[in-house]
Amino acid sequence: MARLSLLFDLDGTLIESDHLHHAAFATILAERGEALSIDDYKTHIMGKPNAEIMSRFFPGEPGQHAEIANRKEATFRDSLGASVEPLPGVVALFDWAEAEGIGVAVVTNAPRLNAEAMLTAADLATRVTTLVIGEECARPKPDPLPYQTAMRLLGATPSTSTAFEDSRSGLRAARASGAHVFGLTTGLTADQLRQAGAQKVIADFTDPALWAHLQAMKARVA
Repeated sequence: MARLSLLFDLDGTLIESDHLHHAAFATILAERGEALSIDDYKTHIMGKPNAEIMSRFFPGEPGQHAEIANRKEATFRDSLGASVEPLPGVVALFDWAEAEGIGVAVVTNAPRLNAEAMLTAADLATRVTTLVIGEECARPKPDPLPYQTAMRLLGATPSTSTAFEDSRSGLRAARASGAHVFGLTTGLTADQLRQAGAQKVIADFTDPALWAHLQAMKARVA
């Protein structure tokens, strides 16, 4: 029997970190005399892999893309600090999943160093044994492959998987994987989340609608 699984994006989903990413990108672009609005960040950067971001914002510097990306990510990690609070309800949800034997994975387009730093700062690193990095897959989000990879590693199927996302790119990937998809309103509006593929929208992990869905899923496989 396939295992129930919870599949989490990281930035903006488990941790509110998009303001730090925006600041790091804005700093680098400001050095080139360019501004980065929060709307441009949400539309063209949030949730996307660095290769795509670099090509869009630094098209005339292809030989410098790796260096620029590495500098931006180091700036982000420096701003993260030693400790951050995960979104409300995350710890209780992880506790419930552990008690019920439900699989948990983080599926992110963040570089591995960033993902590990964020999970450590949020005191979640020891609780996430399955970490899927989009850029380490053949195709990152918005392709569904990272989510499909997490399902395979957890012994889950689309019908037994619930995904949580906050970006257009991530929502497209999660929905295409066949998982049931919740959108988090940490960065986009409820309407924007639904347009991108969210089947339900929540502000955080304390929402009763989430817990009703999880109990229903559990009952179906009991």
